Amino acid sequence: MFSVVRYSQIIGLIAVDSSTASRLGEVEEVWLDELGRIAYLSSTQGYLSLEQVSGVGTTAISIYGRIYDRAAPVNLRRLHRLVVRSTLDEPLGWIEDFLFDWHTGEIVAYILAGDIAESFGGRAVLYPEDVLEIVGERIVIREGAKDRLKSEAEGLKGFLSEKSDRVRHLVKIISDRLHDLISPHDKPEVVRVKIETVSDELANSDEHDRHALQEATDFLQEQWQHLQQSISRASNRAKSALDSAWKQIAGKR
Repeated sequence: MFSVVRYSQIIGLIAVDSSTASRLGEVEEVWLDELGRIAYLSSTQGYLSLEQVSGVGTTAISIYGRIYDRAAPVNLRRLHRLVVRSTLDEPLGWIEDFLFDWHTGEIVAYILAGDIAESFGGRAVLYPEDVLEIVGERIVIREGAKDRLKSEAEGLKGFLSEKSDRVRHLVKIISDRLHDLISPHDKPEVVRVKIETVSDELANSDEHDRHALQEATDFLQEQWQHLQQSISRASNRAKSALDSAWKQIAGKR
């Protein structure tokens, strides 16, 4: 839940090289691979592997280097606006939005529109376990999936992506400051104390809205384990991305 973002939140964000702070264009599309995971983002400059993303903010994404593929990698598909069908091939609606973990590429929820979502006010949440297959230009849902749909408010409760921009921004500020303070071996009480310490420092600065800061702090306290895992994964992603960049540079010599 900590590293989950909506498709609609990432489209239009500016990609920024984390080493030089240079702007690399806006994110225009998100792409699914043959394994059913988000694998690439694209902009006017080309295709960027999700593995190169080092952070997602409210106005920009930071990436490790200028590693773009000009040509589209094979077997990529758009998920947005994909037609939803039953096992009897009946058209039921379409994917209006979706949530995915930008660390792993895993889809965590689909937001559906069309006839299937009418009883939920026009938008309904479908979970991945109710997806039978994604093939061609359609997504096929399991029998009985319609009975397990939820409203957005109920189905997406607890995700950081559903917080306000101000709260999400503060969560990022706190987690960035905790990056070098939290280790994979810290005990829960240690992680929570470090979260509170950083939050108190921000509160004492009087630069942030107190209510938004408290909401951000409460979220991180509830998600301490995900935060700890996220920091550990970020270090591994950085090493992997730099290794990949070096191999590409070395291969061009």
